[in-house]
Order: sequence, then C-alpha cells, then structure tokens
Amino acid sequence: MKTSTLIRRFLPYFKKYKGTVAFDLICASLTTICELVLPLIVSEITDRATVDPASLTVQFVLKAGGLYILLRIIDAAANYFMQSVGHIMGSKMETDMRNDLFHHLQQLSFSYYSETKVGQIMARITSDLFQVTEFAHHCPEEFFIAGIKIVVSFVVLCGMNLFLTLLVFAVLPFMLIASYHFNGKMRRVMRARNKQVGEINAQVEDSLLGIRVVKSFANEAIEEEKFHEGNRRFLELKSESYKVMAQFGTSNRIFDGLMYIIIVMAGAILMGQAKLSIADFTAYLLYATVLLNSIRRIVEFTEQFQQGMTGIERFFEVLDAPEDIQDAPGAKKLGEVKGAVTFDNVSFHYADDDAEVLHHLNLTVKPGESIALVGPSGAGKTTLCNLIPRFYDVTGGRILIDGQDVKEVTQRSLRQAIGMVQQEVYLFAGTVFENIVYGKPGASRQEVEEAAKLAGAHEFIMALPNGYDTYVGERGVRLSGGQKQRISIARVFLKNPPILILDEATSALDNESEHLVQQSLEKLAHGRTVFTIAHRLTTIKGADTIWVLTENGVEEMGSHSELMQKGGLYAHLYAMYSSVEKV
Repeated sequence: MKTSTLIRRFLPYFKKYKGTVAFDLICASLTTICELVLPLIVSEITDRATVDPASLTVQFVLKAGGLYILLRIIDAAANYFMQSVGHIMGSKMETDMRNDLFHHLQQLSFSYYSETKVGQIMARITSDLFQVTEFAHHCPEEFFIAGIKIVVSFVVLCGMNLFLTLLVFAVLPFMLIASYHFNGKMRRVMRARNKQVGEINAQVEDSLLGIRVVKSFANEAIEEEKFHEGNRRFLELKSESYKVMAQFGTSNRIFDGLMYIIIVMAGAILMGQAKLSIADFTAYLLYATVLLNSIRRIVEFTEQFQQGMTGIERFFEVLDAPEDIQDAPGAKKLGEVKGAVTFDNVSFHYADDDAEVLHHLNLTVKPGESIALVGPSGAGKTTLCNLIPRFYDVTGGRILIDGQDVKEVTQRSLRQAIGMVQQEVYLFAGTVFENIVYGKPGASRQEVEEAAKLAGAHEFIMALPNGYDTYVGERGVRLSGGQKQRISIARVFLKNPPILILDEATSALDNESEHLVQQSLEKLAHGRTVFTIAHRLTTIKGADTIWVLTENGVEEMGSHSELMQKGGLYAHLYAMYSSVEKV
C-alpha cells in the first residue's frame, strides 16, 4: 500500500484521542519555542557586546537569564506531558488496534486459518503493533516540531540574509530526493524483516507444541538447525536494514557538512563585504544548527517511521482479509430447534480447489434421528458435518434446520444449537471448571458438576489434586486422552444443544477409555439429532440410519442390519473392520 493510503486509513484511530493529540502538539510547540528563543538571546547579547558593551548591564543579563529559565521550566513541563501522556496515548491506540484485530480474527472462517501460520498472526498482533505505538506517539510531534523549526528558521534567516538562506535551503531538495530513495529501500527490508519474525514465531510454536514428537524421534538437532536457519535469515535482513540506515545517515551527514561549509564560507565573504554583522552570523550559525538538528532528528526518526508504516501495513493486511462467512442482512435468530436437518441439492468445493467434495446431495434427517457417516477418507464426511454450523458455506444448494436456511439465521444462534465432540480435543490453559463452563458461560458450580456426572467425568475430576480447580496445563497436557474427551463431553452436556456432531470422538482412545467415553456419548445423544462420523464401525451399529459416503456421494443408506443384508459396500467395510479387530 502507498504511504498516503496507510496514513489515511490510520488517522481514524487518532479521532478518539484528538484532545490529547492537540495538547501534545501544543506542548511540542512550546518546547520548540523555548529552543528557538536561545539564538535570539545570544544574538542580542552579541550585538550589544560589539556595538555598545555598556548596555550589557546586570539588570539586562538577569532579565535575559530569567526569561530563559522560565522558558526552560515551561519546556520541562511540556516535555513531561509528551513523554508520559503522549506515550500512554500511543499505548491506548495500540490497545484499540489489537482489539479490532482480535475481533476480526474471531470472525474469519476456517479457510483463513488453514492458509495462515499462527506465528505470523502472533507477530502482527504483538511486535508489529508495538512499533505502531511508537509511530502513533512520535510521528505527529516529530513532524510538527520539525515543521515549526524549519519554517521559523527560514523566516528568521531570510531576515538576516536572504541570499545566504536561499543558498543553504537549495541543498534541501537533494536531501529530500535521497530520503525518498532510501525510505523505499528501508520499507522493503523492514517488511521482509517483520515477516521473518513471524516465521520464527511460527517455527518456535510448531516445535514447542510438538515437543513430544521431537523428543520421541530424538530430533532436537533437526529442530535447532531449522531455528538457526530462520534466525540466520532474520540476522541477514536486520543487517541489511542497518546498512540502508547507515547509507541514509551517511548521505545526510554529507549534506549537513555541505550546509555548514556554505554558511561558513559565504558568511565569511559577506562579513568581509560588511553585508552581514558578527551578531547576525553568530545567530545564523545557531539557527542553522537548530535547522540541521531538526533535519537530523527526522532522519533518525525515519527508521521508526518505516517500522510504524510496516506495522500498519501488516495490520491492515489482516483487517482486510475477507470474512467469508457472514450473517445475511436481516438474519434472524434460529429460535427453539426441534432438530430436523435437510440437505437440499447441496454441493461443495473448497476455494482453492474446483473439484467438488459433495455433489448435488439430497438428504433429510428427522428430529431426534441418529445418523452415522462412514466411508473412505476424503469422501466428505467431516466436510458435510462442517457445513451444518456454517464453518464453510455450501457452493450450491442449501441446508435447512427445521425448514430454515442456515444462511438466513445468525451464526451465533445456529452454533448455539449445535454441539460438537471431535477426535482432537482442545482444552484451554486453565482449570477443569473453566474448561467445562466454556460450554455455557455463567453456569453455576452445581450445573457444571451435574454435566460432569452425566459425562462420567465427576469421579476422576474429584480425584485430581484440586478437584474442579485443578490446572489442566496447556491443551490439557496434564490429563489423559480419555479424561480430556470426557471433559469435552461435559462441556457439550452443559451447552445442551438439540443437534450433536460426533467427529470420530473415540478413534484415538484405548479400549477402556473408549468404552467409558462411548457410554457418555450414548447419554449425550439421547433425545437429540445426532451425526456420528466413525471409523470404528462397531460403535455405530445402533444408529437409526447409516450413510455410506464415497467420492460419488451417498452410495448406500439404511440401518446396520439392512445394509448387512444388502451385502454392499458397507457390509464389505464392516467385514474388513471386524477381521482387523479380531487380529
């Protein structure tokens, strides 16, 4: 994005703090005035010393000194505000942006997360936005101060000697051209550098979350080598950014020197021709120093400016990611759900693949009916179930719940009516109670314990060191697979949804855990519309209807006994599974 576009889009974040920004700029102007008054005082003293030394009375010197001390007190107070309240304002803006970013991330569909590394997202929501904080605070005041100093210096210097001033300022266009050139290079390098920070975050996250796999294969050295390579690439990019900064700084030092030598040489000639007084020359040097310091400050701020612009650009890249799944205008709440689900000519393909996973599917499920989905991997079983809560949208046809198109109801009401128990259980870093109550925020302790009892989890929870207040560790690492699964089932019991999706909920468990969890699932399924995806075919014998999905769609449908009598694909799969189980 262009810098102007980024600034235009970033400005609304200042709106909330416009009073603070205005006062910050007033303080900036006060500090600038204090700095600009000193050369005038020095010029007046020098002029009196050369023209009329007797006029340098004690009273005059005390007045001049008192004025400067007063200005310094004002400068100190103004600088305190800029350093404290100004930085706090920047932090508040960072907080607002992080809130907006996290809110948007919550709205993005599964497809975004399947294509984006979490480490990259973490870099944008942390380090990138910290850079924006510094930019948000310093950018307005730095440019404002520099603008005042340049304009005032130009006006004052023109009053002293127009020719010399025009000669000095003639160098500025060349400085601006060099600045434009190096800014472009810095922006590209810093963007690559920030992206590499995200890559390092992603690699670290991947390695640490998979630490058990790493250690089980004794592949610590491989992980270290991968990290060293990413770290080395980051060093290269950071070194390149410092080289560009050094080139930029060097070019500006050359222009600084050029300006000073022009002032000294031209000033000496003009004094020799009596066209410039010693007092004016002294003041001229001081104002030229103020001017050059301002330009030097902007140069030093350039790195921070480019870091801020890069952070803003990466922030808006995420914010511009489209929300694939949105509530339709005027979407209504789903209301009380009986549980009838209809697939009306449903087709689906993923955004990055034109091959259809589901093709013109027409199926009807009655309220309270238990449906089992079986078939080879890749046949679309999980995809079909993910379409019901609108984790993805159908690309053709429609899905109805109790006669209402799921696209015409709010996502929140739709998903509140659906409970999911998956093979890969995710527990948050917190206590057992916090993980169960997630199914119904605000539920009482009694409700949570009742849900745990229904899930067959209460007994083992009470045996934990702190019962329901036991910390489960990141992703529930302190619990066994069966324990985690029963906590996830308790979470759904607490939610009490009319529609239930069981996605291979027991396939990763040992026989004893599977038996316990299966009992909990049977309780959970009672009286609800249930969709069960299972590879262990013995667990779905009691389903009302079994759908056998292949790449051609639903090839067979019926109860276990009906499909076994038919002797088709399901009977073949069941026989094959049974023989494997016996072995």
